[in-house]
Amino acid sequence: MLKAITLATTVALLATPVMSETLRVGMSGGYFPFTFTRDDTLQGFEVDFLNEIGKRTDMDVEFVTMSFSGLIGALEADRIDTVANQITVTPEREAKFDFTQPYVYDGAQVVVKKGNEGEITGPESLKGKSVAVNLGSNYEQLLRELPYANEIDIRTYESNIEQDTALGRVDAFVMDRVSSAQVIAESPAPLALAGEPFSEIQNALPFRKDDAALRDKVDAAITAMKEDGTLAEISEKWLKADVTKPATAE
Repeated sequence: MLKAITLATTVALLATPVMSETLRVGMSGGYFPFTFTRDDTLQGFEVDFLNEIGKRTDMDVEFVTMSFSGLIGALEADRIDTVANQITVTPEREAKFDFTQPYVYDGAQVVVKKGNEGEITGPESLKGKSVAVNLGSNYEQLLRELPYANEIDIRTYESNIEQDTALGRVDAFVMDRVSSAQVIAESPAPLALAGEPFSEIQNALPFRKDDAALRDKVDAAITAMKEDGTLAEISEKWLKADVTKPATAE
């Protein structure tokens, strides 16, 4: 009888489907072309990137959208497992989180209302100007590290930095080069790049330090995506360029 029960239990266990692990991914859903909603569908570079990671790791990906400024707090509170919103690796963040390898290499870009790019030609000409940055982003820190930061009126926004710049409510905004170029190409707002990117940035996925196994699993998938060209294909699809390796590697 004991053997029969054991056999029946074994058969039942084999018949029970194994539940896939869920990867909870936080993103703003408002950072074109990386994460945005169109026709009621969440899409963009980050969405394709994480869905591919889900396939390669046999994990179900659950996207959790919220304001950008709340993403890091949600990660710290274990409400999500990682953040896919072009999170720049910084010493301060590395002290709190374990990052995957970078999957996007970019640069900080000054953007102005079209016609003002002759007056504002890059970060050195932001003295005495009002400059918008997204609240919680790395760009506020980059501006505050400039030697003349006390001469810049830095304003933090939850959203609409592009619109307020185009309307002349602020003189410029700072965002990553890739997104800035895409916004200018896709938006009817009169905006223009002002000078060259002034700081190289590396973007990666952060994980809590007690989640090293999950981080390693995702990192291995990123390595495979780089090696077989899938990551570059996703970049070309959304950004019309391969930004998945350092400029020096090109």
